[in-house]
Amino acid sequence: MRRHALYSSSQRQRPAPGPVGTDGAEPAPLEVKRPEQPVSSTARLMRHLSAHNIHLLWSVVGLLALLLAISLISSMQPGVRKLTQKDINAAVLKTLETTVLPSPAVKAYEAIIPSVVRVTGLGKPTKDKDGDEHTDRSVGTGVVITDKGIILTNLHVVQGAQIIKLTFADGLESTASITGVQPENDLAVLQAHKIPDDLMAATLRSTTDLAPGDGVVAVGYPFGIGPSASSGVISGLKRTFRSPEGDQAITNLIQFDAAANPGNSGGPLVTMEGEVIGIVTAIYNPNGQRSFVGIGFAVPIENAASAAGMTPF
Repeated sequence: MRRHALYSSSQRQRPAPGPVGTDGAEPAPLEVKRPEQPVSSTARLMRHLSAHNIHLLWSVVGLLALLLAISLISSMQPGVRKLTQKDINAAVLKTLETTVLPSPAVKAYEAIIPSVVRVTGLGKPTKDKDGDEHTDRSVGTGVVITDKGIILTNLHVVQGAQIIKLTFADGLESTASITGVQPENDLAVLQAHKIPDDLMAATLRSTTDLAPGDGVVAVGYPFGIGPSASSGVISGLKRTFRSPEGDQAITNLIQFDAAANPGNSGGPLVTMEGEVIGIVTAIYNPNGQRSFVGIGFAVPIENAASAAGMTPF
């Protein structure tokens, strides 16, 4: 007897069974087409993994186990210790012990030096007894107070000069004209005929709160050597200085002990922040020699700026 089919995926329609034959044969049973059962995506994925990617499945399981182990180990570690003020103090102290910081005088010099100018006064050429030609000259210092090339210096540096020559911090040379004088304070105001593109003016600072003992730096060209820096302190305020010839007395001066010599005249006296508080004007010479004995004088910047028609404070 022929075996009956229980399930077929064929889409063909079978012919309907006919009546029972006359030969008494039992008609063939009808095929029952069962509806397809839906298969979930999860089941399909598991079937796919189990059949074709068993190694990937074990890899995923191993990764999850590793993450669990790391989490357990981390939870057993002690918490990170918080920084205390003692830790911070120790770190700062260690830095100070191992790092060399620049001195206040270095910072003052670096702040003011772009504004310092060498000033040379040239006279008429003269000939000596051997017929050699010489040019009378005086060398001093100036300080730039505006970026337009206005410069303060001492009157005695440029007085009587036929030509005034300037040398800026970057090496640029220029001539200059006198645009103002203040003889009672031995001050002169110069206007440079040519200036550097990046000329920096000095920062001016009021002298009202100065006191003896405050640190200062004098910058200039002593005996034409420089730029040179010397540091010291303010020794006194409101001093009076009379020139060796005795024909002029300058009042309300700042006394300081930073080394100054001929050539420093007209240069800036600055604080440890590099701010100009005065113009170096004179040194005390009780022995008649042109050398420093520890007493220098500067005109307060308020007076010096007024010579240029400025009221900076």
